[in-house]
Amino acid sequence: MADSAADMEGHSSSSSSAVQTAKDLFSGAAGGVAQVLIGQPFDIVKVRLQTSQAYPSALAAATSIYRNEGPLAFYKGTLTPLLGIGACVSIQFGAFHAARRWLEQRKAGTAGTGAAAPQLGYGEYYAAGAFAGVANTVLSSPIEHVRIRLQTQPHGAARLYSGPWDCVRQLSARRGGGGVARGLYRGSAVTVLREAQAYGVWFLTFEWLMNSDAARNGIERKDIANWKVALYGGLAGEALWLGSYPFDVVKSKMQTDGFGPDQRYKTMRDCFAQTWRAEGMRGFWKGIGPTLLRAMPVSAGTFAVVEMTMRAIN
Repeated sequence: MADSAADMEGHSSSSSSAVQTAKDLFSGAAGGVAQVLIGQPFDIVKVRLQTSQAYPSALAAATSIYRNEGPLAFYKGTLTPLLGIGACVSIQFGAFHAARRWLEQRKAGTAGTGAAAPQLGYGEYYAAGAFAGVANTVLSSPIEHVRIRLQTQPHGAARLYSGPWDCVRQLSARRGGGGVARGLYRGSAVTVLREAQAYGVWFLTFEWLMNSDAARNGIERKDIANWKVALYGGLAGEALWLGSYPFDVVKSKMQTDGFGPDQRYKTMRDCFAQTWRAEGMRGFWKGIGPTLLRAMPVSAGTFAVVEMTMRAIN
C-alpha cells in the first residue's frame, strides 16, 4: 500500500532532521579540534593554579612549566582531549540544535498551523544549552579527569602515568575503592552542574548576540560577518566561565584528589565546604585570569569554525 501524503511528509521531515543533526555533529567536531589546539596551553596553567599552592600567579605558573618541563609540557595530556573534545563539542552542538528544534516545533504546534516560524525565548535557549551540557557529561567527565591527572602529575621519572590509556586503566582499577564509577568518573556530580550552567550560558549569550546583530542591521544570521561570529563566540566564552567557574574549581580539586586513605574530599559538598573554610570566596576563583584569557580565542575559534563549516555544508 502506498504511503499517504502525511506519511511521506513525516518521513521527509524525519530524514531532513537526521541529516541536519549529522551536519550539526560534524561541524561541532571540527570546532572541538580547534578548541583543543588553541586552548590547551591556557588550560594546563589554569589546572595547576586551581590544584596547587606553588604558583603565585598565572605568569609564574607558565614560566615554571616552561623552565622545568619544556615547551611541550603545555600540551601534556593533549591526546585525550584531542580525541575526546571533538566528540564532546560535537555532542554539545548536536544536542543543542536538536533541543532547539524540538522547542521550536512544540512552540509552532501551540501557535497553530500557518503561524510564522517561532522565535524562542532566551530562557528556552538556556534550557537547550543546559540539555546539551548534561548530554555531554558522559564523555566530558572522564576525558577531563584523565587530562587533569596527566597535567598535574610529577615530571620525569616520578610520573604516575605513562600516558592517557595507562591513566584510564589505573583510574578504572580498584585503587583504594575507586572503580570505574568512583575512580574514572569521580567528580561527575559537580561536572553535571558545571556543564548545565556553563553551556546554558554559552549558547544563550551567543544566540542573543547573533540575533541582536541580525535584528539591528536588518539581515539574516547567515549574512553576519565571520569576524563578528568570532567576536560573539569569544564573548560567549567569557560569559560561560564567569557563570560556572566555582563548579570548575571544585571539579578540578576532586579530580586531583587521592584515593582511599589519601582521599581529602568525601563528596562534592565536602569539597565546597573545605574550600570555603580554607580560602574563602577567593578559593572558588583561583585561576580565573588565565581561564578568561583562554576563553576568548578558544570560544571564538570554536564558534567561527562551527559556523563556517555549517555555511559550507548547508
